[in-house]
Amino acid sequence: MIRILQVVNDMHRAGLETMLMNYYRNIDRTRIQFDFLTHRPYKSDYDDEILELGGNVYYAPRLYPQNYPSYFKFMKQFYAEHPEYKIVHSHIDAMSYLPLLAAKRAAIPVRIAHSHSTAIDRDVKYLLKQYYRSKITSVANYYCACGKEAGEYLFKNKEFAIIPNAIQVDKFLYQEQIRCQIRKKLNISDKTVIGHVGRFSYPKNHRFLISVFNEIFKNNSNSVLLLIGVGEKEKEIRNQVESLGLCDSVLFLGNRADVNELYQAMDVFVMPSFFEGVPLTGIEAQFSGLNCIFSDKVPTEVDFSGNCSFISLNEKTEKWVTQILHNCDQTGRFLRSQALKGSQYNIKNACQYLENFYLQLDEKVSD
Repeated sequence: MIRILQVVNDMHRAGLETMLMNYYRNIDRTRIQFDFLTHRPYKSDYDDEILELGGNVYYAPRLYPQNYPSYFKFMKQFYAEHPEYKIVHSHIDAMSYLPLLAAKRAAIPVRIAHSHSTAIDRDVKYLLKQYYRSKITSVANYYCACGKEAGEYLFKNKEFAIIPNAIQVDKFLYQEQIRCQIRKKLNISDKTVIGHVGRFSYPKNHRFLISVFNEIFKNNSNSVLLLIGVGEKEKEIRNQVESLGLCDSVLFLGNRADVNELYQAMDVFVMPSFFEGVPLTGIEAQFSGLNCIFSDKVPTEVDFSGNCSFISLNEKTEKWVTQILHNCDQTGRFLRSQALKGSQYNIKNACQYLENFYLQLDEKVSD
């Protein structure tokens, strides 16, 4: 059996982490097993399930600059104690430079950098991340990405494999009965329901989404906005909602295990992000038969259904409002959903590719 060390920030219920769990649940675990190296000192949403599936979870020091000496000391000892890892697969974009540098120093033969985005957060580590981005190919020797634009952003001219952000399709296919149940439970049975799933963070552009919904509400006071997720900007967005008098019409639903059912309750999915890779939530929304409205900063390769529209963030709010309301029609939703089963984003189709990818790498190491 091959054990792959998956390197992440944490394993909370978010896009990248959910994608990894989709593959982990479906991969042949008699041949390939996943373990997870996280960079948070706490237990995450998926940790218990990982242990149940036969994996391990390790907790490394956080990747703060002041922690770097202790981090590399930890990683040196970690690899010395775990000679079973011949393949390290890192998913933290430019910050992958650090764990892959540690892996290179430990002579780990296969060091995979995986790009999940097309830009870098402008936080306090922005300049440092840009430097690490420029150095990533000096420590990685294999490259993966969620899509073409994400790969080109992080790896430039290097060849990379595209690993689709695949999902467990059957959970997301449209079901009218579930739609009625969830809408009744949320007391929104007769409402026009706009939905968004995403962490409350800068890239997701929630402030813009709230501004657009405010104009929608002026046109249609029977509309509601569902926000699913948590994050550092949630308080700021709650304050914005309160200042606009929208508290009864914007529902903050938190981090949910039943997001597949919440999509059923929506009439349209909206994602006005500043940047994305190939957003998993956009894939999920399409499988549920929803029309999707994305900003023009989201790569068009997310549109595998033909049911997506892309609008510039520089466009007037009125255009967003018109497009969103125009795409709330539920006619043909069941058929739209069913027609997508054969997609590359179906985990049953995608999992075999990842299995073969790892097995071929293991053969190279074993030769």
